[in-house]
Amino acid sequence: MVSRKSSIVAAVLFIVMFSHAAAYDPLDPNGNITIKWDVMSWTPDGYVAVVTMTNFQMYRHIMTPGWSLGWVWAKKEVIWSMVGAQTTEQGDCSKFKGNTPHCCKKNPTIVDLLPGVPYNQQISNCCKGGVVASWGVDPSAAVSTFQVSVGVAGTSNKTVRLPKNFTLMGPGPGYTCSQAKIVPKTLFFSPDGRRKTQALMTWNVTCTYSQMLASQKPKCCVSMSSFYNSTIVPCPTCACGCQNNNNNCVKSNSKLSSAVGLRSKDNSPMLQCTQHMCPIRVHWHVKLNYKQYWRVKIAVTNFDYRMNFTQWTLVVEHPNLNNVTEVFSFNYKPLVPYKSNNDTGLFYGLKFFNDVLMGAGPEGNVQTELLLEKDLETFTFKEGWAFPRKVYFNGDECTMPPPDSYPFLPNSSPANLVILPRLLLFWLLLTLFL
Repeated sequence: MVSRKSSIVAAVLFIVMFSHAAAYDPLDPNGNITIKWDVMSWTPDGYVAVVTMTNFQMYRHIMTPGWSLGWVWAKKEVIWSMVGAQTTEQGDCSKFKGNTPHCCKKNPTIVDLLPGVPYNQQISNCCKGGVVASWGVDPSAAVSTFQVSVGVAGTSNKTVRLPKNFTLMGPGPGYTCSQAKIVPKTLFFSPDGRRKTQALMTWNVTCTYSQMLASQKPKCCVSMSSFYNSTIVPCPTCACGCQNNNNNCVKSNSKLSSAVGLRSKDNSPMLQCTQHMCPIRVHWHVKLNYKQYWRVKIAVTNFDYRMNFTQWTLVVEHPNLNNVTEVFSFNYKPLVPYKSNNDTGLFYGLKFFNDVLMGAGPEGNVQTELLLEKDLETFTFKEGWAFPRKVYFNGDECTMPPPDSYPFLPNSSPANLVILPRLLLFWLLLTLFL
């Protein structure tokens, strides 16, 4: 009996530990989406609340078709009206005579309004089609807000019952949300800063992302090449699971490739036929070597005919990113999740220039080059040191080639290739004076 209890306890602990580990991102340990409810006023049968969704993730954003938020009411609450968002279904409101609620469902699903709605339906930070930027790219666009008027509910702090079982789609699965928790009331300041008010009641919900929950298969892969080796290391075969085999992918030279851009009802990808079958490929090319610097070219290619990636992000982990001298045609920010280690960089497009990665085809790629200063104590081209340790696209980790396939340095070449210019100069001088 004791051993059975022990095994049950061990199983429960394993499940709890695994669930937390699956939602933990070592490159963004504090990243989450926080949903805050501020009760601003009481009504005869409920309350009016402002709901603010803030994306504190450094490099994972919510792209089109946008977020959808759901919960389950604790009692028999209804939504009388909304500003800045709407429910996807009204539900059965037949018991109400006269005024009809906006939604009577026990488990409503909320979506953002599209840009351009009438002003009387808008509230600050709303109506962006559910698109929310990441905090590391644009904090001002990392917030989405709506107002909800709740009826058949409590009318005081003691009688209000918090909604439960929150779900967040951003836009697909992957997020796990906590239960609502009452927190200190939010403070508000007047425009001149001379008056302070506060919400009547505030509660928070925290949602964290897990790539394991979002998809069983990777969504991107990495290929490599270098100037010192003619070998081009491709993405691993079926790196993304070959979910679209050759029977339902599109060949690049096919006439269909110009007619498959229309989005399907289920948002399923239509991929170009490749050996890796990934929607995204990130190519890392070690381009040039100088005495004190070295140069890398990064190219991101989209193989999905149906998807344009807006506000895309690329995260790279490499030990020499602590000495970035210049980045061409991309924005760059260092990510320092741990103060002792500065080896991770966030790249994203320049607004109105290359912040949209177009669908598969001639325009479906973005490129940049990095100029990095060498640390002569650690720099080397040996054993794949010049290639990234990890690569993330839009917050999802990409499949890397096996380390033993990386382009290798020829045995006759110096490890850092720094002394070659000196040897050439010495040989030139020698021939001049002899």
